[in-house]
Amino acid sequence: MSNADLAESVGLSASACLRRVKLLERAGVIRGYAAIVEEPEAGDLVIVVVQITLERQTDDYLRRFEEAVRRCPEVRECYLMTGLADYLLRVEARGAADYERIHKEQLSRMPGVSRIQSSFAIRAVIRGGG
Repeated sequence: MSNADLAESVGLSASACLRRVKLLERAGVIRGYAAIVEEPEAGDLVIVVVQITLERQTDDYLRRFEEAVRRCPEVRECYLMTGLADYLLRVEARGAADYERIHKEQLSRMPGVSRIQSSFAIRAVIRGGG
C-alpha cells in the first residue's frame, strides 16, 4: 500500500502519515516489510512439511543445525518447536524425485539429525502473508 493510500485510509495527511510510520520503524514496532511473490503455476512444485528431531537439544546441536538449514535454499521456512519434533520446515521441491534428492543429500546430512518425518501438501487452503 502506498503512503498516500495509507494516509487516506487512516484520515491523515501524507506527510503526517509518513512521519508516524518512520517513528514506528525506529521504535521497532514495524520490524520490516515483505514482498508477497506470486507462486509459479502449481505444475510440479510440491510443498513438503518436514518435522526434524535432533539427537540432543543442546545449544551446540541447535546452533549447528540452524547454521546448516540456512544454507539449504529449498527450505523456505524453519521453526524451532515445542512438542515431539524439534524443528518444523516448509520445503519446496520440483516434484517427488527432487524432494528425494533434498532429503538424501541435504536434510539427512545435517548435523545432529536423528529423525525426519515428511508430509506432502495436497493443496493450499490459506497462504500466509496476503
